[in-house]
Amino acid sequence: MATPVSTRDFLASIGLPRGDLSQAPASGQTFPDGAQFRIEIPSTEGPACLQAVLSEAARRGVVVHRVSQGSGVLLLTDAELRQMAQLGREARIEVSLAARPHAAWGTSAMARSPAGGVAGSTARGQEQVVYQLDDARRAAAHGFRSVLITDIGTLAAFDEMKRAGLLPPEMIAKISVLFAVANPSAARVVTRLGAGTLNLPTDLTLPQVAAIRAATDLPLDIYIESADDFGGFLRYNELPGIIRVAAPVYLKFGLRNAPDLYPSGTHLEPTAVALSRERVRRAEIAMELLGREAPELRMSAAGAPGLAFVAPDAGRGQPPDGGNSRLNDRAYRASDGHVGRADASDLAE
Repeated sequence: MATPVSTRDFLASIGLPRGDLSQAPASGQTFPDGAQFRIEIPSTEGPACLQAVLSEAARRGVVVHRVSQGSGVLLLTDAELRQMAQLGREARIEVSLAARPHAAWGTSAMARSPAGGVAGSTARGQEQVVYQLDDARRAAAHGFRSVLITDIGTLAAFDEMKRAGLLPPEMIAKISVLFAVANPSAARVVTRLGAGTLNLPTDLTLPQVAAIRAATDLPLDIYIESADDFGGFLRYNELPGIIRVAAPVYLKFGLRNAPDLYPSGTHLEPTAVALSRERVRRAEIAMELLGREAPELRMSAAGAPGLAFVAPDAGRGQPPDGGNSRLNDRAYRASDGHVGRADASDLAE
């Protein structure tokens, strides 16, 4: 009689962890430049918010590597997309725009029901898959090379579009926190479908994060502070452990006790801009904490390899380094690649 194979042994035989990694081992992985972490400012809802992020980062000496937007490409005008693209080029940061809409923004009754909220982030019907892919294609036409995806079907079709030449091959699928990639097996599946980075649920423990890290080489995105809708967690004191276990990792700074902006627009712009500035301040707090507690951890330089930069303007070519780019570079140089921040006097023009 054959010896029965335990479930844990079987998982190990297919290259997955036997369970959560209780010792939370250091990942040993890095970004292409050898750094362990980068900074992302989420909910950057339009050019005014992006300008606010860049100016606040310069004022505070915070290096921002990536910003993300959640309201969708459709809800930005062509002029706003051009403005955001130009700001991203000049600052040499990744700008990730959301592919919308999803069920929660349509006529889905299930997405609004107490038990059906899990369906809210899905593309409801093939028409919403089409709309989301059209958002990705419109973003690509404006030069953006990173798009936020919330649906598994859209992700698979997005990857096929890249293979078919309908989207740039270097375009990144940034997996939304709404995807709920909460275990190593799910992380492996999403990786195989063409994901570029994985935003993990906000409440995973370090052993759970370590198990996911063992199943994928992709960068992880982790909220250090999350909005109330995502649990309202503040994990600043866990920062050294999160970086060691999850590296390479994007540290994201949402805000607890802040209004929901989605979908955003000019009617909410003053609030959205104020929140953008506060998210940068939260990043400064995190950098100061790391400087005190774990100065050996390494952060990427501004403009580091592996970022999905906005493509050069086809009509004008790649613009020379401008003010925002210099400020971002100098903020990094002042920290010499280690955690901390530049002195504001070093950034004065």
